[in-house]
Amino acid sequence: MEIIKKLSDLTKKYLNPVVALGMFDGVHLGHAEVIRHAVEIAEKIKGTAMVFTFSNHPLTVLDPNSAPLMIGSKSLRREIFSELGIKILIEIPFTKELSKKTPEEFLEILQEKISPAYVVTGPNYTFGRFGKGNGRMLIREGENFGFKSEICHAVTVGKKIVSSTKIRSLLAEGNLESANELLGREFTYVSEVVNGDKRGRKLGFPTANLEIEDHRAMLPNGVYIVRVKVRGKIYGGIANIGDNPTFKVAKRRLEVFIDNFSGDIYGEKISVSFLKKIRDEKIFSSVEELKSQLHEDLNELRKNNL
Repeated sequence: MEIIKKLSDLTKKYLNPVVALGMFDGVHLGHAEVIRHAVEIAEKIKGTAMVFTFSNHPLTVLDPNSAPLMIGSKSLRREIFSELGIKILIEIPFTKELSKKTPEEFLEILQEKISPAYVVTGPNYTFGRFGKGNGRMLIREGENFGFKSEICHAVTVGKKIVSSTKIRSLLAEGNLESANELLGREFTYVSEVVNGDKRGRKLGFPTANLEIEDHRAMLPNGVYIVRVKVRGKIYGGIANIGDNPTFKVAKRRLEVFIDNFSGDIYGEKISVSFLKKIRDEKIFSSVEELKSQLHEDLNELRKNNL
């Protein structure tokens, strides 16, 4: 998948572009439906499947205090786009200048820079100044700008409409099973391994430490069974979210024990996919009590065939 970070004239570079428009935070089941539909159309018309999105949420510019926590990282989003069949990802910064564009001016940008044959969106997609452009406008005005538009229906799981807002809420309340259902995969946190206190190593359970960034969605404190991707390989693991109350660590973080793995991975990116919560975080009266609990956690991990 080719990634374009600065919009330039692409009109002569790609044949019959089919563009999926959206923020696609988390790339949940509803987003995946939009993207798959764009890929299907591109295959039918022998075109090029594209995503046009932003590297930052528009609210980080328009109203930073209201900007939502991001469900996934840019690297994970890119990986999923590629797996779904996207050939070109246009991922540009959302700026104040762009926020002032009217819906018509935004459509002019699409026409002049990409010249899509089709544009595909979800049911709640808006664009242009004050979000005044919507799916109806795309269908009504699209042909004036040289493209056809298709709006995908909302996706539901049971009685729940799949949305990023709903998934954020489920994660915040610790409902991992339902959040994973709406995502269509496990909630995954991707970040760089940083130096920790190395207490886990002394206990016989060395951990990879990841900072929990303020702008990222995260589950409540506790201990979870996880699947960890390191250097392209998958391992079972145990993740602790919290501030390590036994040792009075001040900053909330994510510590991951990776089963059957050894090696120095400081400074490397790993992905941690959450499968199941096994217990709350708690204070232990002694190091020996903590070690005993860690062995119980490891047994629980291996019972789950990870």
